[in-house]
Amino acid sequence: MPDTSQWFTETSDATGSGFALRVSRKLHEEQSEYQKIEIYETTDWGNLMVIDDCIMLTTRDNFLYHEMMSHPVLFTHPDPKRVVIIGGGDCGTLREVLRHPGVQQVTQIDIDERVTRLSETFFPELCESNDDPRAELLFIDGIKWMQQAEADSIDIIIVDSTDPVGPGEVLFSEAFYRACHHALRPDGLIVQQSESPLLHRELLKRMYQDMGSAGFAAIRTLQFPQPVYPGGWWSATMAMSPGAWPEPRYTGMEKIAGLRYFNRAIFDASLAVPAFMAEE
Repeated sequence: MPDTSQWFTETSDATGSGFALRVSRKLHEEQSEYQKIEIYETTDWGNLMVIDDCIMLTTRDNFLYHEMMSHPVLFTHPDPKRVVIIGGGDCGTLREVLRHPGVQQVTQIDIDERVTRLSETFFPELCESNDDPRAELLFIDGIKWMQQAEADSIDIIIVDSTDPVGPGEVLFSEAFYRACHHALRPDGLIVQQSESPLLHRELLKRMYQDMGSAGFAAIRTLQFPQPVYPGGWWSATMAMSPGAWPEPRYTGMEKIAGLRYFNRAIFDASLAVPAFMAEE
């Protein structure tokens, strides 16, 4: 029989690179109030979500991103009770946070409800905790919400955002970090996806500068594989106000069910800084 499959290809002029996935059919396409959303069925990677022509996630490898955006920061904080997720409309990060029994409340704020509703249909495994009584899903402007947040009211802020272009650019600014710093409790932490350590080095440098100017005294970047993102190597950057970085809480890691990537050894290794990053 003839091969009827096609390829979805994302290219980047800025990095001179591209990545392609073989798809068997398009499952859905729509233009929401905010962005174009497409869902494909791939031949080897499960379902694929694309937003504004950029790959967001696949069934096969999303666990790498969601686990590393959630568990390192949760095991760094001494006793996280209230967590806020900015973005994260596919709900994978929400699911990972709610694996922690000590967390009492998680507020997820994503401006586009359609991302969540489509995830419920095409990535239901990511949305299995949406009805958890500790979860609150808001479909409003996360930047405005954070600007109005009560001071010293949040333990952890997870910025699970798109790339720093267009509306998402404001999430990578000193003004946004100041709002987060104001809302965090004294021992609170923020973590934000910070793109490729190799391809987006200038972005990481600006993040460190802006977070420091906003009042965060301790900043660390962790790295992990992410095959479908540019370069296949991704990062998340954590920051906190106290100058001394706390020792991670290793106890309890073995009790978190369902983990496929994160463990103690991965946590320690992810914080090792390559020489070229240390130089910059």
